[in-house]
Amino acid sequence: MPRRTLPFVAPLAGALIAVPLVAACVQQGDFGRPAPTAWNSLIDAAGTFAAHERGEPASLFPFTEDERALRDRAWRFLMPARERSVFDAALNNLTRARVLPVGWRPADPAAYLEAITSGPFRSVVSRYRRLSDDLVADGRLVPAFAETASRVVRADLTRLQSLPFITTLDDRDVRSAAMRVAENRCLIAWVRRETAARSASYRYALEHLLIAAPEDEAVATERALAFLDSRRTLLDPLLPADAEARCGLVPAEPGEVVLVRKG
Repeated sequence: MPRRTLPFVAPLAGALIAVPLVAACVQQGDFGRPAPTAWNSLIDAAGTFAAHERGEPASLFPFTEDERALRDRAWRFLMPARERSVFDAALNNLTRARVLPVGWRPADPAAYLEAITSGPFRSVVSRYRRLSDDLVADGRLVPAFAETASRVVRADLTRLQSLPFITTLDDRDVRSAAMRVAENRCLIAWVRRETAARSASYRYALEHLLIAAPEDEAVATERALAFLDSRRTLLDPLLPADAEARCGLVPAEPGEVVLVRKG
């Protein structure tokens, strides 16, 4: 994070972590999405401010219905499938809202396995079934996200194509429009990256469960993993293959344009 953001973002992040710990973390609505509360709105507003301070795409334009739906549907994929503590949940929600930068800590493929195997359990089969349930739930939600994302991409194309023909716009309007397009594309890229990471974590869990305690239930879990991977391909045509790198989500190759300004 650039040094200039620390006086503003660090105290804000600390305050936003502390309150959820007292108030049982963030309030959630249906399908695990954020409930429409003042607290969740504050987190999202703080995230826009923090992202702007870091030089990331951040627009003050109001969201369209599809843009809001896109963010609601992204919720599940930007939060861990299984969290290990309330504090962990608070940090992950602040990352999801962009109060904290996406790459503030490295990925941990073993975290999901640790989450589902910690504490007492009745049988190993229950762990396989829990894994299968998470895989199927993810796979079922991917098409709805992809459909919403496709509508947002089409609307953004209309927005960009219209800019040269609207003479009453000032530089601020044009910049806000460009930033919203970049925000939307980078959110889709982020979800595409996270679904791949979730699949890798699920596979890691399945492989380690299989070695530790082989069970017939592993066959059904493998099929559930294949189901998720087949649904993930719906996200591939939405953006170029290098979108994650352009958005600063993964290291860019030499010569690639990065949409997120660093520093």
